[in-house]
Amino acid sequence: MGKCYFNREFSWLAFNRRVLEEAQDQRHPLLERAKFLAIVHANLDEFFMIRVSGLLEQVGSGVSVRSDDGTTPVQQLAAIRRDVTALLAEAWSCFEEDIEPKLRTEGIILQSYHDLPPDQVAEAQAFYGTHVFPVLTPLAVDQGHPFPHISNLSLSLAVVLRGPTGQPRFARVKIPDVFPRLVPLSPDAADALQRGRPQFVRLWLEDLVAAHLAELFRGMEVVASYPFRVIRDADLEIWTDEAGDLLQSIEQSLHRRRFGSVSLLAVAPDMPEDVRAMLADNMSLPEHSVYSSPGRLGLSDLMALTKLDLPDLKDRPFRPHVPADVEPKADIFAAIRRRDILLHHPFDSFTPVVRLVEAAATDPAVLAIKQTIYRAGSNSPIVAALSDAARSGKQVSVQVELKARFDEENNIEWARALERAGAHVVYGDVAMKTHAKLLMIVRQDADGIRRYLHLGTGNYNVRTAEQYTDLGLLTCDADLAEDVTDLFNALTGYSVVDRYRKLLVSPGGIRAGVVERIQRSAKLAEGGAPAQIIFKMNSLTDRKCIDALYKASQAGVRINLIIRGSCCLVPGVPGLSENITVTSIVGRFLEHSRLFCFSVADDDWEVWLGSADLMERNLDRRVESLFPILDPVRRKWITSEYLPAYMRDVAKSRTLTRSGAYERAYGDGEGQWWNAQEWFMQFAERQTLRQQRSMGLRKQKVSD
Repeated sequence: MGKCYFNREFSWLAFNRRVLEEAQDQRHPLLERAKFLAIVHANLDEFFMIRVSGLLEQVGSGVSVRSDDGTTPVQQLAAIRRDVTALLAEAWSCFEEDIEPKLRTEGIILQSYHDLPPDQVAEAQAFYGTHVFPVLTPLAVDQGHPFPHISNLSLSLAVVLRGPTGQPRFARVKIPDVFPRLVPLSPDAADALQRGRPQFVRLWLEDLVAAHLAELFRGMEVVASYPFRVIRDADLEIWTDEAGDLLQSIEQSLHRRRFGSVSLLAVAPDMPEDVRAMLADNMSLPEHSVYSSPGRLGLSDLMALTKLDLPDLKDRPFRPHVPADVEPKADIFAAIRRRDILLHHPFDSFTPVVRLVEAAATDPAVLAIKQTIYRAGSNSPIVAALSDAARSGKQVSVQVELKARFDEENNIEWARALERAGAHVVYGDVAMKTHAKLLMIVRQDADGIRRYLHLGTGNYNVRTAEQYTDLGLLTCDADLAEDVTDLFNALTGYSVVDRYRKLLVSPGGIRAGVVERIQRSAKLAEGGAPAQIIFKMNSLTDRKCIDALYKASQAGVRINLIIRGSCCLVPGVPGLSENITVTSIVGRFLEHSRLFCFSVADDDWEVWLGSADLMERNLDRRVESLFPILDPVRRKWITSEYLPAYMRDVAKSRTLTRSGAYERAYGDGEGQWWNAQEWFMQFAERQTLRQQRSMGLRKQKVSD
């Protein structure tokens, strides 16, 4: 039968390779390709901070438990090293041989210091002397100077020196992160004039520092310098018995994150073995944690190029559609009372969600607002509106998840700001993150108290709502409102809810509810009825859910899985999963929505949306929720338009094979380049145009 499960770590690396393929894709505008290359490196940073550091901890603790694919932690680390080394080489080749020469052709010149012409050398020297030099701190390493702490994600120079009497010396110089890694310099005016377009010159900051090391070490001979970069364990650990004050515990953990154990030391390829060994020894690193990276280290900094004002080198601008029901002049509460409203971001604007909270903050009929916040980003208009509502005397309760990885500091700031405004802020359970996306507004309508809800698959973050695909529901369904009320009471108090009316809630409820419905589909198929399951999510790793899907496949259920990232299920295995297909879509927007759809009769489906992927962490160690789409019109749109668009995609989808490889899904003939995200953009633009024409006709009739 072959293996039944893929390794989660290897599956994630396969996802990052798909991101690299987007950087290699010549059909993308040039700066978008640079963006994807930056994402590849940023993804690897997080992978080493979280996943690899966990494996290293297992090895260090003597743990040899095998993963679902049968590999030990040591074996996984060896395979990761092999795959990452190949991935880095391919990524550097993409940059050096393809993207960088094309950037130069377009007037975007990434210079090393020694290639600068005289006038730009003078400018760079002036910038160094005025700004950079005062910030630098050379740190000697010898018997009187212990090896310094190297902070997480920092880029440094290992400097080899020779003293006045010829004695060898070593020092470390950190490249300051208070300046841009790519330092802007004045363009070559003549070159720009000849091109007929602006020129953008950027100097690598580490080259500028390396060229002036003699000024830091006067009286010493600078023999050589070599860049190196450190990645540390960044997974926060909060011990239950020490977390009397969760806010204080998170702050202390954030401080400790800077000192986490090293999971990767990346060094320049020309670094001599003795220098490399000295760095590794001082950080107590085994050889498998030292990576010789080709070319520049830390290419995630290429993301800065996307801010250049060169629209012809970027994706065409897209303006999200604002449905007529929730356009700025509409009464959003009346619109929700009329019918459920389903928003598909970023093709539908996230503005209506912001407007709903802002309207609630100022509406005298609104009595209370309750909301969960996992990632809100910076300068959040939603948090500002919640603060305004609290200051105006409304009852505002906010569950702020302090443990949202890499957003902890943002969320601490929001929690304190909301508390200062008078909101009730709850930090949640020490051992369990609250990841559910919930908003409830309690309003005194003319016919009584009514609760208005927003339930979603994505965060209340205005910026990422423009970059991630998500779905959100606006409703005032009474049963869902009762469930959300019960869930908030469980989050903020001691309420224990055994069963919800319409929600599935984890821990406990989501896995049981999904598996029960998978089993029901299997029974339909065994009885001869056509049965189909379609899931869309970020990752599938939960073994119990995978086993249920295998059994459904064996019963004859047709199963289509659209999984962007990690997938531990093996499709296409005869006698096990031959009725299961797995596709992954990596495109302009990050696929982020989670849907679970089960056919229940001819042309009718049970559809669930929510915050949870089918992963052990989401199902057992997080508060998550799935909610049903009750409106048959909205449900029909999901099953007859939304999902078929993704399943038809051949431009950006890859199909997972039973070997673990992903194959491009290029089609033949008509629709060969069908791109689901592009189709949704065009659909949204057509809707906006029709709406504008309709408004124009109405205005014309009024004026007539």
